Amino acid sequence: MEIINVTHLRSHILAIDFNDGHRSMVDFAPFLYGNAHPDCDRYKRIGDFLRFEVEDGNLNWDDYTMIFPIEDLYHNTLIKSPKQNFSEGFRAHRSF
Repeated sequence: MEIINVTHLRSHILAIDFNDGHRSMVDFAPFLYGNAHPDCDRYKRIGDFLRFEVEDGNLNWDDYTMIFPIEDLYHNTLIKSPKQNFSEGFRAHRSF
């Protein structure tokens, strides 16, 4: 499964197209604003949020500073549960 195209709809909402024809509408605002990790702060600004790239079938920001598992984007499950520690969630989504 790969991401083939991403379109900004409004605010922190992106339409993400996959190579199997599926399209997900993903709102990143709950993740970004519910996250205490300092790396999230810059992406709250729309200008920085919109500097994403599709590279090797993945959606990433600033050379993998922020990246999410494709399955989470496909199923629109960036936030797993209300009890999840968002700071830990951000680290889990980052590629080191």
